[in-house]
Amino acid sequence: MSGEQLIAGMVAVSFDAGLNVSATIATLGLLSRAGVLELPAQLSLLSNEWIIGASLVLFAIEFFADKIPVFDLVWNVVQTFIKVPTAALLAWASTSSLSPGAQLAAAAIGGAIAFAAHSGKVAVRGAATASPEPASNIILSLAEDAAAIGLTWFATAHPYLAAAIALALLIATIFVLRWAWKLMVAGGRRLGDWLAPRAN
Repeated sequence: MSGEQLIAGMVAVSFDAGLNVSATIATLGLLSRAGVLELPAQLSLLSNEWIIGASLVLFAIEFFADKIPVFDLVWNVVQTFIKVPTAALLAWASTSSLSPGAQLAAAAIGGAIAFAAHSGKVAVRGAATASPEPASNIILSLAEDAAAIGLTWFATAHPYLAAAIALALLIATIFVLRWAWKLMVAGGRRLGDWLAPRAN
């Protein structure tokens, strides 16, 4: 891949890692072992059967944990401290053929993209958890799993288009975060009004 293709692929993979990092790593490793994807030398460890196996086990755990209302919010908060550094590390390693400065910038961008994707996921989950039925959480989680796996696979063949999709989803995420923030502010004001003593 050229430097531009590496950057494009890195954007898509970073977004995927923000959704589900274990699914992303497992997909990269399996594609590499199947001969579909040639990983950069710094990422060759991902094709190790033990790494793939561990990623699949973690994916299986998250598959169930991420679909339990309320618990999924706690789970996703903890995952913030795993997904963002891992995405930054993947971006760093995948751009090892670039200059050190570009590599450092890629790592920062990769971490930021993963953080934005993950933040949007948490915001949407918070809104879904408020609903009385569990189906919305399950549907959202399945969609996130499918997006992480599908976009990672798609990025191996069409990195530019995959990056464009990831960027479009990032823009949508910004609007989701703004909407969630407005809801939180409005809720805080209502709570303040309720707690404030009424004037006689």
